[in-house]
Amino acid sequence: MQTSKFLAEASLGAWLDELAAKAELIVPKRDGNAVVFGPYDPDVPVELSQEATAPPKSIVFPPCEELMHFTQGKDPEDPTKPLLQLEETMPSGRKVVFGARPCGARGFTIFDPVFGSGEIRDPYYEARRADTAFITLACAESGAACFCHWVGSGPADATGSDVLLIPVEGGYVAEAITEKGAELVASSLLTEADANADAVEAFRKKVTEALEPAPALDAAPESLLAIFDDMDFWGAISSKCISCGACTYLCPTCYCFNFTDESRGMEGKRLRTWDNCMSFQFTQEASGHNPRPTKGHRLKNRVGHKFSYYPGLHEGAFACCGCGRCIKSCPAGVDIREIVLAAMAHAKSAGKEQAHD
Repeated sequence: MQTSKFLAEASLGAWLDELAAKAELIVPKRDGNAVVFGPYDPDVPVELSQEATAPPKSIVFPPCEELMHFTQGKDPEDPTKPLLQLEETMPSGRKVVFGARPCGARGFTIFDPVFGSGEIRDPYYEARRADTAFITLACAESGAACFCHWVGSGPADATGSDVLLIPVEGGYVAEAITEKGAELVASSLLTEADANADAVEAFRKKVTEALEPAPALDAAPESLLAIFDDMDFWGAISSKCISCGACTYLCPTCYCFNFTDESRGMEGKRLRTWDNCMSFQFTQEASGHNPRPTKGHRLKNRVGHKFSYYPGLHEGAFACCGCGRCIKSCPAGVDIREIVLAAMAHAKSAGKEQAHD
């Protein structure tokens, strides 16, 4: 289903007030040099001119969340018998995220097959996902680090969004993509958008034609598997990485986590926190052995997961939105685009040498 409505620029604030009255509204706001998502405040400007520094991943998949509370005790009638009470801490409450870019919402389509399908499901993720709606803003231009069109997306891709806003003269055309989106645009502040159809088509054409040609990545999954054991390649390609993990924490599609129990006395809580595959400790075993002992091993896993292992499990979909945050915010200038292209070229070259031998 898709319904299009026109939202005048002058009515934007009133619409946000309306949305905030029905759900917790989360918007991008400036914080120094960064743009961060936070609760809507009518007295604080909403920042739409710059992409958020981090994607809205944390709203559905928090950096740290309490999964359960536990209390230990003893059976008063049999002191030798310990008792343990568990109480789940399930999330609740509707949220609307306004002003994310399409790639930020699209990231959850990578999460969904992992956390919300199959026999093993994550009720915490599913609850937040079901209760959160995304109103995204199409990108009028792409940044130097953006490569969404490399992975089958684009500046106005509505995949993962509930409402996609297309900027036109005097305001926005709000395209409701889902039932949740249709409810959000069912407001008297929004009017029919028929008169803006040509402007929307022109916008899509302009932003698409402005993109540099995208290389074909069809060979990436097999290429990365072909050079899996070539640690000379991975050692060289990871030489400038400093293992800080900024790429994973800022990525819309990274979902590694760890569990810890924190207790005081006889009570405590179980926490889930984000983890980082670029950290040495991520795979370090209790014995001290680490199956990924070098940066090369760890970077191989990160790139391989996004462009080979995940596609192999999920019908060829890359676990990457092409948002470019990992490139833009890397203090050492590691570029995942260069790595994937280099891996394909190296695998092709190695294959030719083997065939010649």
